[in-house]
This record gives sequence, structure tokens and C-alpha cells, in this order.
Amino acid sequence: MPTLRTEDGVDLYYEEAGSGAPMLFVHEFAGDHRSWEGQMRHFARRYRCVAYNARGYPPSAVPTDPEAYSQARAADDVAAVIRGLGLGPTHVVGCSMGAYATLHLGLRHPSLARSLTAVGVGYGSEPSRQAQFRAESQATAARFRNEGMAAVAAVYGRGPTRLAYERNDPRGFAEFLDRLAGHSAEGSALTMLGVQSRRPSLFELEAALRALAVPTLVVAGDEDEPALVPSLFLKRVVPTAALLVMPGCGHTPNLEDPGNFDRALLEFVTRVDAGRWHRPAAPPA
Repeated sequence: MPTLRTEDGVDLYYEEAGSGAPMLFVHEFAGDHRSWEGQMRHFARRYRCVAYNARGYPPSAVPTDPEAYSQARAADDVAAVIRGLGLGPTHVVGCSMGAYATLHLGLRHPSLARSLTAVGVGYGSEPSRQAQFRAESQATAARFRNEGMAAVAAVYGRGPTRLAYERNDPRGFAEFLDRLAGHSAEGSALTMLGVQSRRPSLFELEAALRALAVPTLVVAGDEDEPALVPSLFLKRVVPTAALLVMPGCGHTPNLEDPGNFDRALLEFVTRVDAGRWHRPAAPPA
């Protein structure tokens, strides 16, 4: 079973396929490396593709120290995968929690990123929603511990941003719920408390994001309401960012509409590799 070790001694499970320019996929809270299987199969035809499980998600290690989980750790784990596998500057693609880690990689370790793709990012970032998001995260963590993973997954996995997935692909959605139910309850609780509930709002990072020079693609489903305003914010402040809103999609466009998602991602990384992704002109004063 392939693993690599982070600087703080946590073993991360990973899978890879293909050869060529490196592309790394970073999963959401309710997913794992298998969330990117469709993209691994598609892009491995021309790229070296890697997907891994975050700490807290077996077969990666589940550290018991709550301080082992944070937004900074999550970003540094992305860096650990890139360095540990000798990938060099990498196209990094993340969804939701993984999109936060992807953006923070660009802020903390920009030399490791060839491009950044942030999908379904921003839940809880709007200042008016942040307190509620943190309270909900803490309550959900307690439920994982008290009720068990399977019981909570049946409810958590059916939130309003998931309805489009269930409608568009019932078979895939059932598989998503089954995988979520099999996650570690303790790992999920620690991740929810250490990463999700404590991460800074994107709006708090405006100054740093305005200085981000890595080519960036922001993707949101038009039925993923909590991601729409933050995604537009990123488009406005990140000087290298483009925004794609995918119709009829919720929180996981890569799963709900993989054909269009893959085409858009391929167009983006191809332009980056060709040196054709430029900073857009500044808007008129």
C-alpha cells in the first residue's frame, strides 16, 4: 500500500497513474481519493495523476492529537505529497475542503503549484454565515462521535447542495453515500473541528489573494448556493483567476457532470502549459 510521510510524521495513502506533467487531486470533506477516480482515468492518458487521502481518512493515518488538524496542516500535506513524490510544480485540483487546501498551497508554497483549480469552495466564508458554519461544524463533529459515521452520513450526505447529484446520477450518489458511511468517525470529527471549523474566511485573506500569481480556475455549480458568492469574490480579487459556473450542478461538478468538467479542466491546464494563461486586463476605474 503506497504511503508517504509528512514532516510531522503522518502517513498519507496515495494512488497514481499515467505519466507526463503532474496533476494532483485533493478531495472534499465528504469524499476521499476515490472521488477523483473519473478524473484519474481521464487525465492519466496524458498526465501523471495522483490522488491521496487526507489525514484522518483511512488508509491514511488518523492522528489522535487535535492539534494535528488545521488548515495550514492541510495545505502543507498537499506540499508533502508534491515533494515526497518528486512531482515538481504541479497542477493542483481540489474540491471544497480540498479547494481550500489548494488555495492555501498557492499562498504558502506557490513554487510547488503550476496551476490551481478550486471547485465548490467557500462554504461558511461569507462573514454573515461564518459563526453559523462554525457552530454547525462543531455540532456535526459531536454527532460523528456520539452517533457513528453511518448514521450521520445518511443525513450529512443529503444536504441541499447534494440534491443535484442525486437527481442527475442516482447510482453515483448512492456510491458516494456508501463511501462516506465507511469513513472514520474520529478522523471525520477531528477534521471537522481542526480544519473546517477553524479555517479562515476567504474574505479575510483578500490581501494575500490579490498577490496570488499562480494561474487559477474557480469552478462552482449553479446549485451550490454557499459557493457562489465566495467564487465570485475569488474571481474579482485573484488577478490570475477565471470563474466557471456549471449549470445543473451542486457541490461536486466533477462527479455530477464529468464530461464538461474534464473538458474545462483540460482546456485550462493546456493553456497554462502552453504559456497562454495571462493576467486579465484590470477593470476600468
